[in-house]
Order: sequence, then structure tokens, then C-alpha cells
Amino acid sequence: MSKARLGWLTWVGGLGALALIVLYSAGVLTTGKISPGRESAPAAGPEPARTARANLVQVPENYEAVGTVRPLSEITVEAQVPARVQKILVRAGQSVAPGDLLVSLDDAQYRARHEQARQGLNAALAAQDRARAEYQRVQRFAASEAATPQALEQAKAAFLAAEAGVGAARKQVEEAEITLGYTQVRAPRAGQVVRRMAEPGDLALPGRPLLVLQTGGQWRLEALVREGLVDLITPGRELMVAVPSLAGEIKGRVEEIVPAADPQTRSFLVKVGLEDTPGLRAGMFGRLLVPVGQRPAVLAPRAAVERVGQLEMVRVRTAQGWRRVYVTTGRVSGAQVEVLSGLKGGEEIALGGGGDA
Repeated sequence: MSKARLGWLTWVGGLGALALIVLYSAGVLTTGKISPGRESAPAAGPEPARTARANLVQVPENYEAVGTVRPLSEITVEAQVPARVQKILVRAGQSVAPGDLLVSLDDAQYRARHEQARQGLNAALAAQDRARAEYQRVQRFAASEAATPQALEQAKAAFLAAEAGVGAARKQVEEAEITLGYTQVRAPRAGQVVRRMAEPGDLALPGRPLLVLQTGGQWRLEALVREGLVDLITPGRELMVAVPSLAGEIKGRVEEIVPAADPQTRSFLVKVGLEDTPGLRAGMFGRLLVPVGQRPAVLAPRAAVERVGQLEMVRVRTAQGWRRVYVTTGRVSGAQVEVLSGLKGGEEIALGGGGDA
């Protein structure tokens, strides 16, 4: 075969392959796929027991700002003195009462300081006793003019200085007792342990969290709203919040809008208080629904939608009888479902399914 003939055949083959690709992309060669709105076989179906209508209505158009569910109040438990962690007596998820012991720190050095302060107090008390006795002796001598007024003043000053020394020593003992008490970290309020952030052997320092406690049963969603829509949100406004892991939507109220935008995302942090809802947990994913207008939508009863595998269909009354029409559904709201394609609104549809005759 000549090179010219081989080149011509190669050109024809390439042109044919290109034509097949174009036909396949246009759907000419695609079979076995069902488009939404297409009717099934023209056979008439049985009369359904109940019917309803698909309605074309105006529904709110929402901007969905993603966020995270957080407890309304959290307490970070920190050490007030530097020391090694000896024991952590709670675990994540455990409930605690006010005053419960949470963390025990190594208290050896603080016990030694407390004992030293007590010994200092004992020495000050002894010095006070000696100064009191001396002052009383000089007072007796002064009464019989056996001691000079100067000696009396000196004895009195020594006694007052000894009294002041006792007061200072008592304060040191008090301070040592308070510091020793800081080695036993207790719950400031009732709540639930959310996170443990230290382990036995770690060095506890003031400002370094040991535990995080969640107090109270109230929740809020912290969501980022883009700068172009933040003016639509005002403190006190009621908005709906969707939490995918829970059924339905939760009513919320805007509590706070952080006035400064994040320079990276160009969005504002909005905090929305949520109604007390069973199943809410810290860290859950949620969406804040911000109304931005309205749009047309076709709503139909959920009971009218039949599902066969991954196909969705409804039975629609036509001039030839009841037919199955393939549809695509979207957001569910109570007993209604939005029909994205397959219906135009106004159709009479069957409830409860049924088969073709």
C-alpha cells in the first residue's frame, strides 16, 4: 500500500471517529437513559384513591452561610500556679458539679512553703510574747519611777513591732495556704468536660489550658457571612438554621455581628442563638439561611413521589389517563417536596403510588 493511500485512510478514519464523538455528545447514540419529564408507556393506569395538585409558588431564596454549632458558654480551666500534673480525674463527656476536683498538681514545694510560713508565724508569736512581757515589766517600773519615760517608749515600740510581725506572719501563712489550695484544680461551675488538654506529667502553667468545660444547655451557630450580605442581618432578627445531621430546621436569633471582616475570606462572623434542640452537639456543621429574595418553585406532596432504585416519578393525569412522569426532587419542607424538573405546576397527581395497567 502506498504512503499516499495510507495517509488518506488515516484521515478518513480520524474524521469518522470525530463524527462519532460529536453524535455521542449530542445524545444521538445514547440509549436507556430517562430524562425528567418524560412519560412512561402510554397505557392508562388505575384511578387513584387520592389526588393532589402540584403548585407553582414563590418560595424564599436563601443564601447559605456555613458555620459551626458551639455552646453558648465555655470555661477554660487553667492552673494558677506552675507545677507538674499528677492526676486528671475527669474525662471528656463527664458531667461535673461546682467544687468537684478536676486536676491534682504536684504540691511538694507549696507544702514546704506553707510549713516555712507556719514556722515564721510561731517565731513571730514568741517574739510578741517576749516583747509584751518586757513592755509590761517596764510599765511596772515606770509606775514606781524606776524606769525612765524613754525606756517605756522603747518597750512599747518593740511590743508594737512584734505585733506587726505577727500580723505579717499570719498573712504569709494565709498566702501559702491559698497557693497550696491552687494545686487542687476544681470545677468553678456545673458543666460537662468538652476537651482534655493535658496529661499526667505535663507542666501546668498559668495561661495554659488544662480542660474545657461546657456550661449551660444553650447553643449558638457561628457562621461566616460574605460582606455583600451582612447588611441584611441585624441583631435580634430571627433566621432559620439547617443542621444536616438533625431533621428539619431550627429557629435562631442573631445575637452578635463581629464588626470587622476577615481579610482573607472577606466575610463577617455572625453569632446566632439557637432554640434548645435535642441532639445538638458542639462542633456540628450548620448553615445559616439568609433570605435574599424569592423564586418560583413547584411543590408537590412527598407522598406522591415514587422511588424505584435511583429513579423518582409521579403519576400525572393526562388526556389518555394516568401516566408515570419521571421527576427530579430537591429540598424537602414538611410534607412538601420541591420538584426541580418534570412538572410545571397545576398538574393533578396521584397520592400513594399505583402501577400502570
